[in-house]
Amino acid sequence: MTTKGKLATAAAGALLSAAIVTPGFAAGEFEGVWKVTDSAGKPFEITLSGDGTAKANRPGDPMNGKWTDEGSGAVITWDTGWTTKITKEGGKFTKTAFEKGDTPDGKPTNTSAAEKVK
Repeated sequence: MTTKGKLATAAAGALLSAAIVTPGFAAGEFEGVWKVTDSAGKPFEITLSGDGTAKANRPGDPMNGKWTDEGSGAVITWDTGWTTKITKEGGKFTKTAFEKGDTPDGKPTNTSAAEKVK
């Protein structure tokens, strides 16, 4: 085998190894269905799927978005422009919501308990 062929084989092997050991996009303890409340105190559920998609079943205002696992929390970017975080603090989970245009590092518009139900 030529040097060029050996290099191509080594590169292909490295890519395959990386693909095999790379974890799923957003799998982890945040994947699942979460019971939370909105800023009016009305309960709804947020579903975080393993492929990184998010859905919320707010009555009259369903939402779709994308989420990422950021270690101690899941950050959801909704198609409405809002951002939601579900974070773990000790043994409890909290949902914080930020209006369109607000940064997720600032003061949240709404905060509620978050309970994983599925």
